[in-house]
Amino acid sequence: MAVPTEKTTEEPGERELKDLAERPEAAADAPDPKRWVALSVILFAAFMDLLDVTIVNVAVPSIQGDLGASYSAVAWITAGYALSFATLLITGGRLGDIYGRRRVLLIGMAGFTVASLLCGIADSPGMLVAARVVQGAMAALMVPQVLSIIHVTFPAEERGKVFGMFGGIGGLAVILGPVLGGVFVEADLFGWSWRPIFLVNLPVGIATFIAALYFVRESKDPDAPRLDVVGVVLAAASVLMLVYPLTQGRELGWPAWSFVMMAGSLVLLGCFISYERRLIARGGSPLIALDMFTARSFAGGFSVNLVYSVAYGTFFLTWTLYMQTGLGWSAMRAGLTALPMFIGFILAAGMAVQFLTPRFGRRVLFAGGGLLILGGLALIWASDRYGLGIDSVEMSVPIFVFGLGMGCVVAPVLDFALTDVPHKVAGSASGVLNTSGQLGGAIGIALVAVLFLAALPGQSGKGIDSVEARVHQELTVAGVADEDVRNGIVAGYRLCTEDRMAEVDPSVVPESCRTAPDGVTPEQAEVVAGVLADNAGDAQAETFARAFRVGMFYVLGLFALMTLLMTALPKFAKPQQEPAL
Repeated sequence: MAVPTEKTTEEPGERELKDLAERPEAAADAPDPKRWVALSVILFAAFMDLLDVTIVNVAVPSIQGDLGASYSAVAWITAGYALSFATLLITGGRLGDIYGRRRVLLIGMAGFTVASLLCGIADSPGMLVAARVVQGAMAALMVPQVLSIIHVTFPAEERGKVFGMFGGIGGLAVILGPVLGGVFVEADLFGWSWRPIFLVNLPVGIATFIAALYFVRESKDPDAPRLDVVGVVLAAASVLMLVYPLTQGRELGWPAWSFVMMAGSLVLLGCFISYERRLIARGGSPLIALDMFTARSFAGGFSVNLVYSVAYGTFFLTWTLYMQTGLGWSAMRAGLTALPMFIGFILAAGMAVQFLTPRFGRRVLFAGGGLLILGGLALIWASDRYGLGIDSVEMSVPIFVFGLGMGCVVAPVLDFALTDVPHKVAGSASGVLNTSGQLGGAIGIALVAVLFLAALPGQSGKGIDSVEARVHQELTVAGVADEDVRNGIVAGYRLCTEDRMAEVDPSVVPESCRTAPDGVTPEQAEVVAGVLADNAGDAQAETFARAFRVGMFYVLGLFALMTLLMTALPKFAKPQQEPAL
């Protein structure tokens, strides 16, 4: 998103919450003489959170293999963090206003560090998911205070420089995350595999906590509104009732209650809106000021941000599984392959907010949507063209174009969304936009089960087709001369592969994979098993590649919808004169 006084960028779905209200008391306070030291402290806190999102993505397959996690558990490792963060994001800002920003920052830091420890020592998927949910909740307490403290600590003439530094930290975390994730997994420090990606937060968190005690000054908002607890509960329940069945439905066979829950989420959303309206009518302080949505620019920006985040959340986890589980690439290779995308994002974001949107307006956003679709189509083409031999180099150009599109959409959309929003509620509106990005990301991750994993069994036949001739040839060389016997072996292999791809727990061996092929002698059985095992990797890679391409067409459909929604945005943005904190 853009910071109007000095343009900065942030990663898609990023958590740099623009605080919930303006801070009139800041101008009256004398500048804190320790403010630059305090800045380094709170920027470390922001960096921890931003890094933790991207660093986890490339380690997901390693976590899955080590803990024996199902695909739904894998989704929750990422979505659980985003969901709890998004649900409590606005609440975290309010708590800082009421009880003290430094105090809530310290609670968030301590909780985030402890949760990181629990993630690092988790011995089951359930424990890791629970720790990630706690980690996201603690980040929701910690991160809103960062920008709040900046606003109340620094005089107006210094804030542009400070926000530029904040944007730089965000960009650095975006680029370093995938690389560091790959480095930690590949290095296998002390035999801990993926665990250092979480444990690295311990020394940083402890040092930052101690420094914050000494250098960050306490501040409160004497006119802070009361916390809308009922609104928080209704909003959280509504989102959970949507995301839970989307994530678990495939694993549980789509029971009737999963559809009832998704329908119930809409009912709860209606209850939330009704309650917020009644609260406003009584003169209370709602969690979300609904009248913001009467501004066309805000409603359009909210929709664009939400749909973009859903599409991106689906894309990135699908792409990660395709590269690592399908193609068998290492975490390091996957992380380095993602670098061109993030570099493209950083470059385009800086250009978009500084030079392009002031001159060309929303046409830059339309161009961004076009680049996302173009990059996605090019990635689909490259996957099909190069097949199992695809390399990081062949992905680099499509993924760079994709990153350019990200930067042209994500960076400037905040200014467009806030154009018709009154300045006095710009902070709250910005917080809602950031929350929509987090919620969209959680929904997108949940949709991986629907748009990608559900396609695997149907594509497994094509995976077997790609190796069938080679299997026949190797079986013949191994002494299985009877063609009918070979056909029976391949048919059983096909059924086994389809059942394995449909299995929600990848460690489970389906019954069809344990059945000995008809006509195979005991002497031949071991040789046949070896031939099939040797070809299993290529068959799985082809299956994942095809399912990835199927999922990508859905993703591109979402990007097309996002581009259509941009017509609701104003032709030119009118950036806020003060940062929308």
